[in-house]
Amino acid sequence: MKETEQPPPEAPPDVKRLVREQIDVVFLATSYPREVQVAPPRREVRGPGWTACVRAQLTSATGTPLGAQTHIVTISGGRVVDRRRAEEDDICGTETYEPI
Repeated sequence: MKETEQPPPEAPPDVKRLVREQIDVVFLATSYPREVQVAPPRREVRGPGWTACVRAQLTSATGTPLGAQTHIVTISGGRVVDRRRAEEDDICGTETYEPI
């Protein structure tokens, strides 16, 4: 019986372009994301895709500034497929960010 071959790993995604094109997937449009910055992609440890930290200045639904908020996006097949707010134990606090 032949072992199942793993597909080749995805090339690192262009996080800046993906976030720019899919900003509404990363942040709610009503939060008016500004000063959006991204960190370099990292290979997803639990799957075949990539993750990256994304930070932006956001506004609440009532118009109150929320300040800088950081999310982790999961990228697979050249698309943002998931996102969640970064937590204290995530690597996002030590990442180097660049504007999109």
